[in-house]
Amino acid sequence: MSEQQPVDVFAADELGDGDAKTIPAKAAGWSDAITVFRDGDAYYALDDTCPHEKASLGEGWLEDGEIECPLHQSRFSLKTGAVTCLPATRNARTHQVEVIDGRVWLTPGQSPVDAG
Repeated sequence: MSEQQPVDVFAADELGDGDAKTIPAKAAGWSDAITVFRDGDAYYALDDTCPHEKASLGEGWLEDGEIECPLHQSRFSLKTGAVTCLPATRNARTHQVEVIDGRVWLTPGQSPVDAG
């Protein structure tokens, strides 16, 4: 996909610690819905669809910096999208997310590592 522009998706205080909010694909300007997760004071964003099966990662369980898919219990690092527990073998796609002036901004297609 082409270079994406940051999208203002919601107020940072709408998401409590351990919560997730899924942004529809059309609103995100991406081919899949993107779920934003809050873990402590950090925010992370991943494609919502699990790369193993068609399940919503936004409906999974967040614990210790990982999201567990609700379908087959695959786990993914929120920071890198890396698989941390089988049966998934493909990493989840990450996206740049940052809080600016109390708003959560999402840049679809740009990984957090690229943004550094």
